[in-house]
Amino acid sequence: MKDEKNLNNESNSEYNYWQNQSRSKESEGYYINKETGEYRFSKKIESDYYPGSNKTSNSNEYNSSKDYNNYNQFDWNDDNKKEEVKEQGRVRKFFGFLFKAIAFGLIAAITFIGVNQLVYAFKPELNLSNNLLNQNNKEKFTIEQTKVIEDNIIDTDVTQVVNDTMPSIVTITGTFTETYDFFGQQIDEEKQGGGSGIIIDQNETELLIATNNHVVEGAMPIIVTFIDGETAEAIIKGTDSTADLAVIAVDLNDLSQSTKDAIKIADVLTETDGEVKVGEKVVAIGNALGIGQSVTVGYVSAVDRDVDVGKTVMTLLQTDAAINPGNSGGALLNMNGEVIGINTIKFAASAVEGMGYAIPITRAMPILNELKSREIIPEAEQGYLGVYIRDVTEDIAKMFNWPVGVYVSETTQDGPAHKAGILKGDIIVGLNEIEITSTTQLIEKVTSYRAGTKVTVRLMRNQDGAYKELELQVTLEARPSR
Repeated sequence: MKDEKNLNNESNSEYNYWQNQSRSKESEGYYINKETGEYRFSKKIESDYYPGSNKTSNSNEYNSSKDYNNYNQFDWNDDNKKEEVKEQGRVRKFFGFLFKAIAFGLIAAITFIGVNQLVYAFKPELNLSNNLLNQNNKEKFTIEQTKVIEDNIIDTDVTQVVNDTMPSIVTITGTFTETYDFFGQQIDEEKQGGGSGIIIDQNETELLIATNNHVVEGAMPIIVTFIDGETAEAIIKGTDSTADLAVIAVDLNDLSQSTKDAIKIADVLTETDGEVKVGEKVVAIGNALGIGQSVTVGYVSAVDRDVDVGKTVMTLLQTDAAINPGNSGGALLNMNGEVIGINTIKFAASAVEGMGYAIPITRAMPILNELKSREIIPEAEQGYLGVYIRDVTEDIAKMFNWPVGVYVSETTQDGPAHKAGILKGDIIVGLNEIEITSTTQLIEKVTSYRAGTKVTVRLMRNQDGAYKELELQVTLEARPSR
């Protein structure tokens, strides 16, 4: 009995415990499932906590699996709803911005059109649309045939100039011997160089061609190629290294009749024809790069341009017509087909473009006329002046206020110069009609005449602190034997 009583007491105690737990849980919103003994939210509480639940506060039944699933499903749907609300907010913002932009554009357009119409109403001349050709006003306009100006047309085509002049231009090829030292042994090597020339005259036996001195100096042999492709060997008639001019001659007997018929003597600008002007259009013809005659076109950039060429200052024409290696000795022509210059040098540098130079033909012709009349004279018969000389360069002339030329430091006793009255300190500036600017040039001129020839020496003499020009007649003699 005791055990049964104790058992009943224990059962009652357990029952009382669970009753208390049940009341406590129910007070918190739970209820006990009599079949499973599990505590669950009461349906009223669930309905209050979860709006939209299909459970009511009057229902005492609870479907564990169904309500559990509904509970979990609610959590997922709640997150979705938050994202959906955010997305809807973004869409509303986008369409709001778009609406504002469209509204702003419409307001701006209406304002612009309104202001324009208001302005045009007061000032119709400002309305450029009235000047446009359209269906309503096209009858007001008459399109006429464009008139051709027949007077004073500037022809840019130079083919006629080239066709008329090309027969007087030749290609010159020279063979040069270059000597150099190779570990104490002297080696001679032959090289070829090319240039151009201009046919300037013809006598009974020779065809005379002008070119630059640097084209033919030291060349042997010299081969000339004419417009028809025929070649002939030439000899040097005379050179002027200071003026960078030379005349070579081709024996007429070496030319075929067809070549004689194909070539012509160039037309040369003379002083009476007028002056070369800056801006005048010109054509340069020459054997550029040694690959054959070519033509370039440009303008006279400057006249009487002093250019320092080595130890010599030359007065040249400047042009932007391309003057390339091989053009040296070729012709610079005006639009009348007249030679106005002999192409000679160009400035070649990365910072320089379009600066070519030509010897003015009016300065060159007196020298060329003298060179072409020279004869080949044996050394024993060449003229001799009898002076000791040195150069008066541009720098020395500026330093001492002297004229540029050849300074006479001494004359040989009873020599040709001494007999003619040339004195120590005189500066020789010319021989006959040729300007003298260097000792080399003076020697070349003097030795080009035979002994016994009378020449005119033009010099500057210091008298009372100022230089005055004098002309003296000198009879050249043969060089005394050494």
